[in-house]
Amino acid sequence: MTKLAEWLSGLTLLGVLWAAVTFDLLGLDPPEAVLQVSRPLPVFLLVALGCFSLGTVGYRVATFNDCQPAAAELQAQIREAKTDLQSKGLRF
Repeated sequence: MTKLAEWLSGLTLLGVLWAAVTFDLLGLDPPEAVLQVSRPLPVFLLVALGCFSLGTVGYRVATFNDCQPAAAELQAQIREAKTDLQSKGLRF
């Protein structure tokens, strides 16, 4: 099973459970406290996912390693390409 299928099946299961509790589809008659928590739960989970994603991206950007040899090689390739294009008549 692919990761996408795992995530979609898990989200589907959670969605069905949330709908069953929130809309009282099983006739369990949950207490009002449970309903007050379950109704805004998708919004809370979406905000939590956004905060987690933002934190993860920020952390990865802050700890990104520079690769000096690769940067020097890239600069050399850029200079080589510029001289090649200038020899063919392109002006920068």
